[in-house]
Amino acid sequence: MTDSNCIFCKISSGQIPSKVAFENDEIFAFHDIAPVAPVHVLIIPKKHIVGLNDLGAEDVTLLGNIMRVAQSLAKDLGIDKTGYRVVNNCGSDGGQTVHHLHFHLLGGRSMTWPPG
Repeated sequence: MTDSNCIFCKISSGQIPSKVAFENDEIFAFHDIAPVAPVHVLIIPKKHIVGLNDLGAEDVTLLGNIMRVAQSLAKDLGIDKTGYRVVNNCGSDGGQTVHHLHFHLLGGRSMTWPPG
């Protein structure tokens, strides 16, 4: 299920070009066009889910698979040993600007705390 107005649905379906980092039947990952770290990859489900608050019980396995993709990409991109951050922004106060569930894989530099 996709949303024809969603930019991430358009990217994962190939309607909008991207630099693909990973793809399978349920997950799509691509390099951010405005990176905030040397490694900045967005990991999304192909199924249109607005945000974390919209996950259902049927999405538990999908969410676990997304985390496994993050782990695998961190290794492939050479940031697994030095460390990385996986971020999800939920809602307007959480900084979510695209209303399609997504996770930012950030690495390649030291991360600061607090993040925002």
